[in-house]
Amino acid sequence: MGASGAVWQPWRLLLLWPALLGFAAGCPQQLRWPVPYRRFDDRPPTDPYCQARYTFCPTGSAIPIMSDKDVLEVYRLQAPVWEFKYGDLLGHLRIMHDAVGFTSSLTGRNYTMEWYELFQLGNCTFPHLRPDRLAPFWCNQGAACFYEGINDAHWKENGSLVLVTTISGAMFNQMAKWVKYDNRTGIYYETWMVKESPEEQARVWFEAYECSKFVLRMYQKLADLGAVFKKIQTNYTTLTLFSGEPICLGNETSIFGPQGSNKTLAMAIRDFYSPFKPYHSFKEFFINFWRIFNEVILKHEFYFFYNLEYWFLPLKYPYVKIAYEEIPLPGSSTSRLNPSQRTSANATLL
Repeated sequence: MGASGAVWQPWRLLLLWPALLGFAAGCPQQLRWPVPYRRFDDRPPTDPYCQARYTFCPTGSAIPIMSDKDVLEVYRLQAPVWEFKYGDLLGHLRIMHDAVGFTSSLTGRNYTMEWYELFQLGNCTFPHLRPDRLAPFWCNQGAACFYEGINDAHWKENGSLVLVTTISGAMFNQMAKWVKYDNRTGIYYETWMVKESPEEQARVWFEAYECSKFVLRMYQKLADLGAVFKKIQTNYTTLTLFSGEPICLGNETSIFGPQGSNKTLAMAIRDFYSPFKPYHSFKEFFINFWRIFNEVILKHEFYFFYNLEYWFLPLKYPYVKIAYEEIPLPGSSTSRLNPSQRTSANATLL
């Protein structure tokens, strides 16, 4: 029984019978929690249908080769998401974007590196429902962006620009090789973390894969190369769904293809994503909001797309949480950045 008084009804799983048999096409044969983020050999080309309102990495440049004798300062950069448009609005909810800055002692040049969505956050979180195809259509890729300069005003005004370590030019060059590999093989943005409960040691079903996770991976790579980080507190935004054990339903072909064996499931997934489309009037917003509330809060249902597979999440109270969580820099007692070892601050329950 959730706070809303609604009880999730297990009979709904009858709609998902391919998964109950344990042989849903495209699903992992042996489940591991959290499900490992899938990497690919190469980044696929983007579909012309996917158009970004704001150009991805408009001033991007190649990563330079540094002199081995150079010493570079490494900065933690953080600012509210979409600050360029909404100022500190999302900062009040602690919805923050993370990046890394570098300053060369030999040349005095500054550089910024960040990882974010090619087609904005909404497209990475929910699909398009196109009339010419049954399957939901995803405009979802994320990538690293590197450019010269650090916009001090952008990072300092409502966020932070803090020195976290210094590295040699040789370490920077090794890190650059890792970034190219990471960027080529990790191509899909994943907005949500999915956990069993809000408790710190609760089981994690899925990890998010977004800007802060790129920063954390980079910090760990630098630590592996020998960087020593300062002992300062660092917090990051997480968007978390709370769910019982997820059920893998299958991939796009097995659910929506010509041989798809459960048309009821295919339509249930489409219907679930329908109200997440952009709205054009207050009436449309209200109707869509009620549909989302009905599915997520009252029925406790969420269809989740991860690793090109669809999963059913039997949601649990408090359903959704936005939290600004502390994750230590490498070198502390939790130096490997264990996702379960976190403390939360300024949590917002939805």
